[in-house]
Amino acid sequence: MVEERRSGDSVRPFFSFEFFPPKSERGEIALYEAVERLKDLNPDFVSVTYGAGGSTRDKTLEWTETIQKRYGIPAMAHLTCVGSSRGELHGLIEEIDRRGIRNILALRGDPPRGTGEFREAPNGLRYAEDLVRLIRATGREFSVGVAGYPEKHPEAPDIETDIRHLKDKIAAGADFVLTQLFFENEHYFNFIEKLQYGAKKTKRGWVSGIPVIPGIMPVTKKNQLDRFVSMCGAFIPERLRRIVDEAKDDREVEERGTAFAIEQVRGLLAGGAPGIHFYTLNKSRATVRILEAVKGETAAG
Repeated sequence: MVEERRSGDSVRPFFSFEFFPPKSERGEIALYEAVERLKDLNPDFVSVTYGAGGSTRDKTLEWTETIQKRYGIPAMAHLTCVGSSRGELHGLIEEIDRRGIRNILALRGDPPRGTGEFREAPNGLRYAEDLVRLIRATGREFSVGVAGYPEKHPEAPDIETDIRHLKDKIAAGADFVLTQLFFENEHYFNFIEKLQYGAKKTKRGWVSGIPVIPGIMPVTKKNQLDRFVSMCGAFIPERLRRIVDEAKDDREVEERGTAFAIEQVRGLLAGGAPGIHFYTLNKSRATVRILEAVKGETAAG
């Protein structure tokens, strides 16, 4: 999925979208509509999430396969360690291969809500780096991504510890990194500098020959900011907080939040980020506006 540009020589940024498996017929219609609109932007790939505790496992694979076959877009299935033994994970990897899916985002995953801290399943895996190794041990030709956290993982004691864990995932065989959402570009660039410290010098936004692709989620509703903070500990810049607080309704939040995201994406690409991964929440309007604004300014057209 990223192999042809793994060297970092290409000037064309990556653009990709994340979706989640819908839980209702209405949700399915909305997802199809979003993919229909976004496919015309020629994404490099799309990804489909894996619910907390593996709650959407079957739907994840079904939707990943459907999007790839129906729209001809390279699709990536999320896969987590939660609730599965090594044998079960190996079986899931084989099923992913049988479905013709060649891209996996390897995650530790979050435990089901209300169950406390993460605990590996009996004969299971504790860390995402172990899952990367398991995927590589199959000998199948997968493109494997892992997650990075510019503001550190909520469970990590500090950013330095989290950076070490990410380097372990890269060393285990990851092909690229997708970051958690953030709203302050300085956090991403500081994160890259820490990752590159002591490593082979490469282009900004690349570490050890692989791209670290920032994840962006445009703010479109008043109630989203507090949810982002509780979900991943994202820092909310005062300017973004004012945008939301001063907006009279969600329509104005979307308008101003999209403008903020356009500025953020421009800054990331200008600073050397290798592309952008959009967390779409199965909606297309804001993402379409952002990409229409920035694509003409890059070599992505």
